[in-house]
Amino acid sequence: MSHGCRFPSMSHQGYLRRFYSLEIKGGARRARSTSVMEEKIRKMQNFFGLGETGHLDSQTLDVMREPRCGVPDVDNFSFYPYKPKWKNTTITYTVAKYTPDMSRGEVQKSIRLALKMWSDVAPLKFIEINHGKADIVLSFASRAHGDFFPFDGPGGVLAHAFQPAEGMGGDVHFDEDEKWSTGGQGYSLFAVAAHELGHSLGLTHSTDPSAVMYPTYRHHGSSQYNLSSDDVQGIQTLYGKPNNKKVEIQPTAPKKCDPMFSFDAAAMIQNEIIFFKSRHVWMRTTKSSYWNQLREGHISSYFPGIDSPVDAAYDIPAQGMLFIFTGQKYWVIQELKIRGRAGSIYEYGFPSSVRQVDAVVHVAEYEKTIFFAGQFYYRYDEQKRQMDSGFPRRIQTDWTGIPRRVDAAFKMIGGLFLLSGSRSYQYDFRQKRVVKIIAGNTWLGC
Repeated sequence: MSHGCRFPSMSHQGYLRRFYSLEIKGGARRARSTSVMEEKIRKMQNFFGLGETGHLDSQTLDVMREPRCGVPDVDNFSFYPYKPKWKNTTITYTVAKYTPDMSRGEVQKSIRLALKMWSDVAPLKFIEINHGKADIVLSFASRAHGDFFPFDGPGGVLAHAFQPAEGMGGDVHFDEDEKWSTGGQGYSLFAVAAHELGHSLGLTHSTDPSAVMYPTYRHHGSSQYNLSSDDVQGIQTLYGKPNNKKVEIQPTAPKKCDPMFSFDAAAMIQNEIIFFKSRHVWMRTTKSSYWNQLREGHISSYFPGIDSPVDAAYDIPAQGMLFIFTGQKYWVIQELKIRGRAGSIYEYGFPSSVRQVDAVVHVAEYEKTIFFAGQFYYRYDEQKRQMDSGFPRRIQTDWTGIPRRVDAAFKMIGGLFLLSGSRSYQYDFRQKRVVKIIAGNTWLGC
């Protein structure tokens, strides 16, 4: 959940200068300047979980165009000369200049909710004042606005904030050339403010795509509005744990028996089906004598090292491996342990237009893996380690009876099971038709 840069007015060199401290001296030799550029590109690719090519490939350029925060991704003296924090835990704030896009009440509520995210997990108290000097001053401004970091018009940097300090320290500036909203059309002020106020309190950017402090703007629904453990650890490192308050670091378990319940991902691990929702997992055995046995818990308790909500997962039984996808990254799990560092989904051969995978399932009989993304699906050959030609194709063209978007998928005896919204579709891939439809949460005993 974060903010902005599409940079129609910013070159790739400008992006690297602003966010990765690129410096190319006027008299630098061409070879030297090229190697410096490649080093900064690799640093940026590493931050966003892309393949570290050192070149401006299409995926890298796409990320550079994404809306994001104006604060650098690497330490920058102008923003963060040291590890700053407020000396007092009671912090005052004021909105000095409002946006005409929203009512004053809507702006104030968005800011209050954003501040509450941080005060819920740290011993911080925020007080809004209308007179006198506030610690944190929030305002909306366009282009040059007096801080040497001018905004760049619509579609560019959405906002920036300064570290705790005197003067301009802690202040948050939102680009008035953007369209601000409570979460409908335009950019969610709450989402952007929650991120920027993290900077105002002393936090830098996170590489965890599920973190509030991740630099690019995302607005995929309410699940993003939980602080990740990375966010919580960061703020508590600066200020400690809240006084006399039990911290619910992770969101509570989703209401699995809600009629509208849907899954994020599903896969098989040996004799168990594993279901993912937010940062929660359920594991159900397929052994008939223990069919109703259901285990559940936080994802990190089953997969140490993974804390992000899971977008998709699939297993290759013959290899005993599970692949877990979050955003543009994936992890390989073997014997419930992560093997190596995260990989990039683009290693599979996806075009740059694919920003995340919705669902994936492996069909061992054909040694093919099916990826669902939006209204399309791709077929990957595990032997050749490449996408089959002729893809992507539309889900509704080839998967008769399946909705146009698939949330999760897994395979076991009886065929493929595709989960879409609140329903589970049993699909016979030989007959190419749906043979049974049930409520998705039936799998969880509802």
